[in-house]
Amino acid sequence: MANQMVSDAAQALRQDCPGATPLPNSSCPIENTLSVLRRRWAALVILELLHGPRSFNELAQNLGRISDKILTERLTELTDANVLHRKRTSGWPSRVRYSLTQRGHDLAAVLQAMRIWGSTE
Repeated sequence: MANQMVSDAAQALRQDCPGATPLPNSSCPIENTLSVLRRRWAALVILELLHGPRSFNELAQNLGRISDKILTERLTELTDANVLHRKRTSGWPSRVRYSLTQRGHDLAAVLQAMRIWGSTE
């Protein structure tokens, strides 16, 4: 039964992602997921936001050694990928808070599977 499930999963992967191509294939769900997570710090930003909305400064402080430039790049990329929502509040000074969209919350299961896979030899 387990072998049949693996075989069915492999068949589905072959249908969605028909093999190695020189360029990323946007019709391949795996490539789409990796395009969001492959950049350094992206997964850690998502993990931090799983705890709730954060400001830029809160993210920078909680992530530690990330530079402002890289954090800005990742926040922009993740917002463009519809993983994060950027909310600007009115008032002076205006404040920006980042939170996960539903698409971002859906990545929690992917990150959990990566954690489990990475903790085994």
